[in-house]
Amino acid sequence: MLSRKGRRWGADACVVGFSGGGVGAEFGDPLRERMVVPSLKLQDLIEEIRGAKTQAQEREVIQKECAHIRASFRDGDPVHRHRQLAKLLYVHMLGYPAHFGQMECLKLIASSRFTDKRVGYLGAMLLLDERHDAHLLITNSIKNDLSQGIQPVQGLALCTLSTMGSAEMCRDLAPEVEKLLLQPSPYVRKKAILTAVHMIRKVPELSSVFLPPCAQLLHERHHGILLGTITLITELCERSPAALRHFRKVVPQLVQILRTLVTTGYSTEHSISGVSDPFLQVQILRLLRILGRNHEDSSETMNDLLAQVATNTDTSRNAGNAVLFETVLTIMDIRSAAGLRVLAVNILGRFLLNSDRNIRYVALTSLLRLVQSDHSAVQRHRPTVVECLRETDASLSRRALELSLALVNSSNVRAMMQELQAFLESCPPDLRADCASGILLAAERFAPTKRWHIDTILHVLTTAGTHVQDDAVANLTQLIGGAQELHAYSVRRLYNALAENISQQPLVQVAAWCIGEYGDLLLAGNCEEIEPLQVDEEEVLALLEKVLQSHMSLPATRGYALTALMKLSTRLCGDNNRIRQVVSIYGSCLDVELQQRAVEYDTLFRKYDHMRAAILEKMPLVERDGPQADEEAKESKEAAQLSEAAPVPTEPQASQLLDLLDLLDGTSGDVQHPPPLDPSPGGALVHLLDLPCAPPSPAPIPDLKVFEREGVQLNLSFIRPPENPALLLITVTATNFSEGDVTHFICQAAVPKSLQLQLQAPSGNTVPARGGLPITQLFRILNPNKAPLRLKLRLTYNHFHQSVQEIFEVNNLPVESWQ
Repeated sequence: MLSRKGRRWGADACVVGFSGGGVGAEFGDPLRERMVVPSLKLQDLIEEIRGAKTQAQEREVIQKECAHIRASFRDGDPVHRHRQLAKLLYVHMLGYPAHFGQMECLKLIASSRFTDKRVGYLGAMLLLDERHDAHLLITNSIKNDLSQGIQPVQGLALCTLSTMGSAEMCRDLAPEVEKLLLQPSPYVRKKAILTAVHMIRKVPELSSVFLPPCAQLLHERHHGILLGTITLITELCERSPAALRHFRKVVPQLVQILRTLVTTGYSTEHSISGVSDPFLQVQILRLLRILGRNHEDSSETMNDLLAQVATNTDTSRNAGNAVLFETVLTIMDIRSAAGLRVLAVNILGRFLLNSDRNIRYVALTSLLRLVQSDHSAVQRHRPTVVECLRETDASLSRRALELSLALVNSSNVRAMMQELQAFLESCPPDLRADCASGILLAAERFAPTKRWHIDTILHVLTTAGTHVQDDAVANLTQLIGGAQELHAYSVRRLYNALAENISQQPLVQVAAWCIGEYGDLLLAGNCEEIEPLQVDEEEVLALLEKVLQSHMSLPATRGYALTALMKLSTRLCGDNNRIRQVVSIYGSCLDVELQQRAVEYDTLFRKYDHMRAAILEKMPLVERDGPQADEEAKESKEAAQLSEAAPVPTEPQASQLLDLLDLLDGTSGDVQHPPPLDPSPGGALVHLLDLPCAPPSPAPIPDLKVFEREGVQLNLSFIRPPENPALLLITVTATNFSEGDVTHFICQAAVPKSLQLQLQAPSGNTVPARGGLPITQLFRILNPNKAPLRLKLRLTYNHFHQSVQEIFEVNNLPVESWQ
């Protein structure tokens, strides 16, 4: 941010240079002037403001002078009006209010004197915009000045129109600007072209007005006119499909202009560092990129030229690198040949070796965009990309990390994971979360073996456990539970890691879970894949007690450790008194969740000890979500449909129900089974536990897809609990079937004021590509008055390294969700 004197200096130069020679002619003896006229001259005002030592002194000087300026405006002095406005503009540039000078700008613009018009137009550009209705009052003055034929006045009017012209002004003055496009004066034509660019941006439907002159302007040799014409054609093509089709006919002419620039040089006065007119080259390349996109003939016409530019441009200077970068973007956007695309990727690879950090950053960003379409070509530069991970610049290392993760595939996963894990150990703290989550996702997608997958996750948890996402613990426990042949290996690895460090909470939680489930394998010591380690029961219990007592342990971690101790009570051969004592101690814990768990475990010891072994059995295998799980679910659903016709006996169901009641009563011995249940509604089932028949379950509410963009989908499923019909539970499921991961996913919702909405925490913030694990989030909506339900959703996420934000309303919710 500029200092106070610095911003004054910029304002001084602008206003003094625009205020004209009339102000300078009046400079004389300051004392004599102050005695005659109490108002300060512009230069005196600047000197006094710059000489103020405090902000209060500056405000005092400006307030006093603004009072004199207001008085002069009220007196209507036409001779000194432009001088007073010049001082007011200087005050405005310093950040003080100057809105009372807007009407004076209009008076000066309407004046016939050039000195008045110059200051008036400057004031209009600074003080007026579309939010003030006063800007419409100068439309006639601008129209008159454009038709006068005086070049300096036309230039002032065109500059003002291109700076603050509103849509209404552009529609009214478009014919006058079109006439000036073909004026003989290059000065006026250049400014008219830039004004036309502003008009197209404000009112795209004016494209048809400026289409005819553009073809003639392309034959100009004047640098400014040609550069402005290319910019104007670019704006027309971006906003009008008809203009895009029209200007595809001039592709050969644009190719010839660019070839002339590359081979012979267009104008030596516009060459920079040996590159002929790089600004014009860049603009032509951008226009060619638009014209050649999704058009085979135009792309074929420019292929040879792009290869010539890519091979002949000097890369020792920054101007040449700018031209090369635009050439690469053009090659990648049009339907270019395969060899040309490889050449473009190789240019970006050379950029990675450049000493300029900005060029390396641009190369990494561009390669990240190309990795999906030209994966094999980008893979050739993988060693250079990995080297960029060691950059000290945080933005460079972040881009290199994103590109490295995108380059991981099944063939290089082992080598890339070694590089990424080494980077994880030394990367800055703000990159650890992204690096850890990226490694976990890549390992889940491309893991060659389950053991390698487990080792990779353990390394991440050991190195950066505090930075991983919440679902890492659940994913690893699912993975270990599903690999029965690796249970002994996993529990010993986790035990060793836990004995070395108990500060990484996710690691401690997984280790506690694994020790509780497979503690018998840990004590058996029959794992042949790692060094033999003799562990006795006391060491295991002492380690879990250490976790419980550690001040670094979170309440959730203590819950894992307490449950592990409880499960070890059925897996250890020794006495359980030590475990019972620990459990009873936490029965008075301040944490409610931990206290409840300890009380329940203590009750299990005291009252239901005969059931403890059955209750604390090993957890069954939990099927993981994903495409494979969906296929299996589909197959099981088809099998269920095939078996619907088979009769289901009621007696085994009754026996199972009585077995369950007997289990809860804790009695033993033979069970006296009653006769089979009466199938009628008034049978014995009604009298079971003296409870009435449960009401029939309501009809299911159909799911609803509310959003889809580039493979990202958002679906809503609805449940209304029968015991509370006013409550609606909406499960939001975000899935991703594209080729790129969706990161930083956030879903927010709003409902009408008559409803109450509670948003539960989502299951994560990253949706893996290709139908990976979806994100789910629960909305709880209370609608006691059964008002019509409307939802307003806002989605924000990053996809293909671009930030996306979508805000939309859902008005077609099923009637069953609120009636």
